[in-house]
Amino acid sequence: MSNNIPSQELVSRWSRCRTLLKQLSPQSRGILLFSRLNIYYFSGSFVSGVLWLPLEGEPILFCRRGIERAKIESPLQHIYFFSSYRDIDTILEDLGHPLPGFVAAEMNGLSWALSKSLVKHFPDQQFISADRIIGMSRAVKSEWELGILREAGLRHARCLNELLPPYLHEGISELEIAHKMSELFFSQGHLGILRMESYGEEIFLGHISVGESANYPSVFNGPVGLKGVHPAAPYMGSADVQWTKGTPLTIDNGFTLDGYMTDKTQVYWLGAKRDIPADALRAHDFCIELQADITKMLKPGTLPAEIWEYCLFAAENSGWTEGFMGCGRNKVSFVGHGIGLAIDEYPVLAKGFDDPLEEGMAIAVEPKIGIPGFGMVGVENTFEVTTAGGKCLTGEGFDIREIAA
Repeated sequence: MSNNIPSQELVSRWSRCRTLLKQLSPQSRGILLFSRLNIYYFSGSFVSGVLWLPLEGEPILFCRRGIERAKIESPLQHIYFFSSYRDIDTILEDLGHPLPGFVAAEMNGLSWALSKSLVKHFPDQQFISADRIIGMSRAVKSEWELGILREAGLRHARCLNELLPPYLHEGISELEIAHKMSELFFSQGHLGILRMESYGEEIFLGHISVGESANYPSVFNGPVGLKGVHPAAPYMGSADVQWTKGTPLTIDNGFTLDGYMTDKTQVYWLGAKRDIPADALRAHDFCIELQADITKMLKPGTLPAEIWEYCLFAAENSGWTEGFMGCGRNKVSFVGHGIGLAIDEYPVLAKGFDDPLEEGMAIAVEPKIGIPGFGMVGVENTFEVTTAGGKCLTGEGFDIREIAA
């Protein structure tokens, strides 16, 4: 069975993107894409190059590296080698389709140096940001994409709820948990990579945080802190932090299947559940209830910013404002985010995101509360936006899981 993106799937993506281009940038006659991830999304091959998606006609793929692979994986008819942006201009002229005066461009996909080179070789073009258009295009998943995400969610839940718990025990380190989790994830088809799109953000496997590690100063744009493996690789977990009785273990990670990711957080407790501090249980229950409220709002037409405002109000009324979505400088100003080929996709459940949700979006919802001196509780699950509300793709049962000491 081929893993290539079906041709009709690509045609549908081009159509949605063009519709948004006409709505949001009507003066532009096409989009230039530069990042490997967006080139893959619109062409079917993860090459190094440039993709020109004109308002009409078939896209043209220019490859610096990987042209032979692109011709195997992509159904595009026009695939060319280039070494300089000057070559793109020449090829388009030869094809009788010169670059128009107004061009939408993926600006997040270019470094400053490459953008200066682009402008140098196309002095007659005016470039307009296409990043919002691209984000909105990818935000609504097709049935083909949702099928992958649903299966990824099932496998993700199986790993955290069934396969991992038997290996958890007193004295195990965060890093040992990360290694065992990697082994289990690979056994279930995880591709071994998590992708992020925000400039400078990266992650490997996810966060494994025992107790107060979850409030450790973080460099990552998320509420869960961690010490990580090393200052040069602040990911996974620390070999120096061991799980002991009476402390929580917070695992926040992603599962990647066929390029698509689900996001999930599970909290574990070493010892009897009756020994969990009452305030921690109340905080966790509040997060479960808030997730349920958000689920009801994950319908077409809801504004992401309204969900965020609702959560702020709920946290304030419940007395959890201080630790809601992180402690101190770890606090973040969102309660969820789009997800798909990257962890951090459009839209974000945050202030300023006023485009209504659409059916078929995939949203990771993550209400969490940091408790100083204890750690972090809360949940995260990946949901599909439907007319009936959010459909959870990453399992059921959101309580803190008890692990016998």
